[in-house]
Amino acid sequence: MKKFQVVGIGNAMVDVLAHADDAFLAENGIGKGIMQLIDMDRAVDLYARIGPAKEISGGSAANTIAGVAHLGGRTAYVGKVKNDQLGAIFAHDLRAQGAVYETRLAPKDEAQETGRCIVLVTPDGERSMNTYLGVTEFLTPEDIDESQMAQAEWIYLEGYRFDGPESHQAFAKAIAACNGAGGRVSITLSDAFCVERHRDAFRKMITEDVDLLFANRSEILSMYQTEDYDAALQAAAKDVAIVACTDGANGAHILSGGQHWHVPAVPTQIVDATGAGDLFAGAFLWAITNGHDLETAARMGNIAASEVISHIGARPEADLKALFAQHGVI
Repeated sequence: MKKFQVVGIGNAMVDVLAHADDAFLAENGIGKGIMQLIDMDRAVDLYARIGPAKEISGGSAANTIAGVAHLGGRTAYVGKVKNDQLGAIFAHDLRAQGAVYETRLAPKDEAQETGRCIVLVTPDGERSMNTYLGVTEFLTPEDIDESQMAQAEWIYLEGYRFDGPESHQAFAKAIAACNGAGGRVSITLSDAFCVERHRDAFRKMITEDVDLLFANRSEILSMYQTEDYDAALQAAAKDVAIVACTDGANGAHILSGGQHWHVPAVPTQIVDATGAGDLFAGAFLWAITNGHDLETAARMGNIAASEVISHIGARPEADLKALFAQHGVI
């Protein structure tokens, strides 16, 4: 048995969550429902303009790994923070979930700081993310422990991390170590605009190295440059063994081995859409590494996504296994 069911690699961030209306977004030049990269000055300015905020350890793939760990999965995470206050918060929160986190810290004299994402939640539950990457942008191959990757059943790569000078090389090192020991590779596309920036690199990795592709509707349409959703799904299914694509209130589509399952969403009152895809992926990965079939894994993913969007923050607050039992999936 491998030491880890899932090892994630991606951004290590602290989320700063606040409510805002559409007028605030317009006044401050913030694109609704997308992730925009910002610099430190912009991060400080926005923080001064927002109302009361809640600070929670985040990062897309870190949220996924926290979800797997919450369910009792054996997990580890690789993502870079600085030896500063926010870095300490991030490390403590992730380890408290039960995940192994051993990535070397950037030193205190490093010019960049621990990354943070200012997430503005509008009344419709949509989230607009303003991300200062800080030191997490500078993940390098030296941060990848090949023995750790070899001990993973699955590695989970975060598409957002394609925005980094050495991240592609770090991913390549992780993939080689994982595959060399019989492990499998999953990736999330993360954001349609991220796909636009790195489509060729994504496509190369997907076709050559990836076994499981996570995406949402807008991301997969961007990836395959079409407005035909079914065509995009079918194109992806030719590239990878398993496609898991979410479509908000329309549920999720799973394609594998020539089969196609549509799994309905779990209705809920949306408070904050942050982390829906992250927790879908976490529950899905936990399910398939615990012997559940793909359709059941998607049902668990939808339940977990429904839970996380019912409150502020991208980490589960309810007992997900208890929710699975209530819905009759375990």
